[in-house]
Amino acid sequence: MTDQSMRWFLSKLEASGDLHRVERDIDARFEIASVLTLRQSGPAQLFARVNGHEMPVVGNLFNHRTRFATALGIERNELDALCVKALEQPLAPRIVDDAPVQQVVHREPLDIGALLPVPHWFEREAAPYITAGVIVAKDPETGRRNVSIARLRLEGGSRLMAGIAKNHHLARIAEKAMQRGQDLEIAVAIGNHAAVLLGSQMYVGLGDDEFDIVGGLLGEPVELVKCKTVDLEVPAHAEIVLEGRLRPTELIEEGAVSEFPGFYVYYGPGIGVEIGCVTHREDAIYQAILPGYAPEHCLLGAVAIGATLTRDLQRSIPAVRRVFITDGGMGRLHAIISMHRPRLGEGKRAVMLAMGLVNLLKHVIVVEDDIDVEDPRQVEWSLAARFRGHEDLLVLPGVRADRCDPLHEDLVVTKIGMIATTRPGDGEPGGRSELASPPRDVLDRVKANLRLY
Repeated sequence: MTDQSMRWFLSKLEASGDLHRVERDIDARFEIASVLTLRQSGPAQLFARVNGHEMPVVGNLFNHRTRFATALGIERNELDALCVKALEQPLAPRIVDDAPVQQVVHREPLDIGALLPVPHWFEREAAPYITAGVIVAKDPETGRRNVSIARLRLEGGSRLMAGIAKNHHLARIAEKAMQRGQDLEIAVAIGNHAAVLLGSQMYVGLGDDEFDIVGGLLGEPVELVKCKTVDLEVPAHAEIVLEGRLRPTELIEEGAVSEFPGFYVYYGPGIGVEIGCVTHREDAIYQAILPGYAPEHCLLGAVAIGATLTRDLQRSIPAVRRVFITDGGMGRLHAIISMHRPRLGEGKRAVMLAMGLVNLLKHVIVVEDDIDVEDPRQVEWSLAARFRGHEDLLVLPGVRADRCDPLHEDLVVTKIGMIATTRPGDGEPGGRSELASPPRDVLDRVKANLRLY
């Protein structure tokens, strides 16, 4: 059985020198946010002494792709393939009777802010936000499980506010509960294995159980345990679980909140949540994800979106090899599609299909599979050497956009595709695009024995 906890990965990071312990006293109000911001691309940060709390905080845990791969026990270049495999070969979870996450149980009355060291992130946000909470709910019509992440703001005592995008499955499930005159039971798991975090972000259909995908990522069923006070199951090896109810008719004005482009946004009211029970490990560690335009926040979406798009595009266009969602595009808005010798027009078709499948996408570049999509220099070379503006530029004005896009006007933007691929005849001997190289036999011989040089 694989260790399905977050702490296994923490011990691995510590052994490799990739976990930095902050031993001085630190304030959860803006100080943790400041350290994570200034060290957002370096080692993970463990804050051992948070003022007013016994529970430590860890952040910047998955701030580059190699960390996800390491946590899943694979090489970095295998990450996309594993994610696609998990989507295609899911494994249903296994229910267990005893779980580390239920070693300590707190019941009402509760004060979430006193129990958990939740950071207050940014100056204009009204209160602290739980940012790494994996929310579990069930569709009141079908009973099918939904697993996702949404921001949860502390409102005092046992109350939270959930900020949920209206097009997300959790919002649709909450709407179904409201139409039935019911609250929606939810559970929030904090401090999760990388597979649980990634699985929760996969773009799948309403009714598809993301815990099945988690099993595919792990290569074995994820272990779940039944909650104490709600009819839900949560990861048995998480650090903390909040059990409660989402109240769709109770709206709470949110005000300014950070979003992945790095700006404050104003989405209007969120939904009230009442927590009735908190369980956690005896020595629980609180996991926080730095929100806004930060690597970990952006990468969680980027890896999942890239995998689901790769799978979906390959179903219609077999020439597609990989979809890479870029870091600079906030892990949401920019994609690079790698294709193997696409036929005329297939690149444009891939662009339009990708934008149709993922509303967030705004700029998409298509390259040949001889280009490393993770190397901006190679992608730029492809644009310089293979992109013909009069033929290969696709401009789509007035396209419906996601509300997160920082440049939308009345929820529409102009979307752009750039097809930087070869044409028939490109690269032939004597042609304008013939790549210069030493003789192939010499190059191959030297490559095989490069260590001798």
